[in-house]
Amino acid sequence: MDKRLFFPATQRNRKSIEGVLYKIIKKNGSILEIGSGSGEHGVFFQKRFPKIVWQTSDPASIHRESISSWIDYEKLNKKMPQPLMIDVEKIPWKIPLKLIYSLQGIISINMIHVAPWSCTEALFRESGKLLNKGRFLILYGPFKIDNKHTSQSNYFFDNSLKMQNSLWGIRNLEEVSDEGKKNSFFQQEIINMPANNFLIIYRKDSN
Repeated sequence: MDKRLFFPATQRNRKSIEGVLYKIIKKNGSILEIGSGSGEHGVFFQKRFPKIVWQTSDPASIHRESISSWIDYEKLNKKMPQPLMIDVEKIPWKIPLKLIYSLQGIISINMIHVAPWSCTEALFRESGKLLNKGRFLILYGPFKIDNKHTSQSNYFFDNSLKMQNSLWGIRNLEEVSDEGKKNSFFQQEIINMPANNFLIIYRKDSN
């Protein structure tokens, strides 16, 4: 049964994200994606970076079923593993040792603004335990800069998120990066992306 989900934002942003990843991903090892949603990003990046292993994850069963359907649809079963059930706040994350040993980075796309702040804290905390010095943690999505929205559309989007859940909302980049510092990450680069989004590259600065 085809259980694929289709998220329009994925179609719009995946190529621009790929352009950044192309410059920093090494040719071997694995990437762990936290909050993979429909799985559209995962299969797209697995096809674009065939020599690495793209490991998806999501806490929602409907999303993991979609990811599996996308893996089947793209005929990636022999290369791409099935999604992991990872809820960022349930630590330690249950991850195969093989993945931990080969892990070159962690990425989370459009996740922290549709989750409580405690999920951002847990993401940095657990990533800090898993990643060795020099490895990356990438966050993609809308952010406030100096506690100000970067566009009117983001202002309205933030309000709509808070109407859905008072614990959601666009995060202030400085507060996110401060959380990174608490877990031995430094903010390496802020990249402006289309549609008023940013891609933030953090690097682990100690073991």
